[in-house]
Amino acid sequence: METFKLLSTFIFLLAYFSFISSPVIHGQNLPQDYVNAHNSARSQVSVAYVTWNTTLAAYAQTYANQRASTCSLIHSNGPYGENLAKGNNNFSGTTAVSLWVAEKVYYDYNTNSCTTGSNCLHYTQVVWHDSVRVGCARVQCTTQAGYYFVICSYDPPGNWVGEYPY
Repeated sequence: METFKLLSTFIFLLAYFSFISSPVIHGQNLPQDYVNAHNSARSQVSVAYVTWNTTLAAYAQTYANQRASTCSLIHSNGPYGENLAKGNNNFSGTTAVSLWVAEKVYYDYNTNSCTTGSNCLHYTQVVWHDSVRVGCARVQCTTQAGYYFVICSYDPPGNWVGEYPY
């Protein structure tokens, strides 16, 4: 019995240390990571949280795969709202969302517009009140070593002219 307990403890510790010392492969790129990053921003303006949608994620992945060869920030012109980003050094999905949310400082709620010469439309899409489903994807650029392309698709799409995001 004592040998069994000792062996069990050894196996547990071996598994535990193998797990904590292994690299995180998907860190900050899992569906819940994207959802959490969006919902953190949405909670600041009291709009409904987004949920992960596999149809949107599949759409985003298909488009990301198409963009991987050039990683050009060209919109798909598809049926969904869309945010794109590109970065290097293991650029993560949550980093992309953080960049979009950082545009908040350029959004003027009183005029419902971006400050002159600035972009805030990524931010307004993240917090758009009707956009309650999201799906995102991330690919490594094939022709630009170390760069990653991130896309998030939103349904229903936001950024309707004349409407407030929240």
